[in-house]
Amino acid sequence: MRRACVIGWPLAHSRSPVIHRFWLRELGIEGDYVAVPVEPPKIGTFLAEFPRSGFVGANVTIPHKQAAFAAVAEADPVARATGAVNTLWLDSGRLMGANTDAEGFIASLDEQAPGWDRVGGGALILGAGGAARAIAWGLRNRGMEVTVANRTPARADELAAHLGTGVTAGRWSDIPALLAGSRLLVNATPLGLPGHPALDIDLAPLASDAIVVDIVYVPLKTPLLAAAEARGLKTVDGLGMLLHQAVPGFERWFGKRPRVTPALRAAVIADLDAH
Repeated sequence: MRRACVIGWPLAHSRSPVIHRFWLRELGIEGDYVAVPVEPPKIGTFLAEFPRSGFVGANVTIPHKQAAFAAVAEADPVARATGAVNTLWLDSGRLMGANTDAEGFIASLDEQAPGWDRVGGGALILGAGGAARAIAWGLRNRGMEVTVANRTPARADELAAHLGTGVTAGRWSDIPALLAGSRLLVNATPLGLPGHPALDIDLAPLASDAIVVDIVYVPLKTPLLAAAEARGLKTVDGLGMLLHQAVPGFERWFGKRPRVTPALRAAVIADLDAH
């Protein structure tokens, strides 16, 4: 039986097992997918031993995406461009990596906010981790000017330098001014997740046609999205990105390409509501 997993720390919020087990049942595949919490000091050893773990592959979430990139023997073009890996598999015993976050984020925007890239204006991304890198790459490749702000300014500076043209670094203290010039706001930090404080920013400077995205999906309606809805702004939750980024990994590990459907989304929401 082929088994895959998701690794991260903490991991109680992850609904990746719900998604992949849904597809395994739907497609009649004998296999399993489990959550494996890995503390940050142990990630290097875990990845080095992965070829002997019994898993055929893994998804990688906060905070291990850059460590995963450093550990793989080969990475796909998006992973190389972003310096972050969220999907792992084995090829003749060698650990391989890809980044499907950019694909998943853009697919979610196209699905939940069609026409988003015709609004004009720039994008402001909050956060500078692996997900933020992929999102910045994806948005830039769809023609948007991107600004990244992070509570640790050096990380935003490094991200902007890594991605180059079309991506600039801003300062957390400048968020009000940055919002005024943005038509797309993306929270790519863990702020809002259980165990973390909420993302506390004033959305008043945003234009009335701006779109607010939160990649946090537990809870599905974060305080940021609730505040955006109260202002009448279009919102996109984080569940769509999670669902779409999962497709390529499942296909690689289990041999069939699954579909993101309303039934899948409903199953994940039901699980969120139950916990």
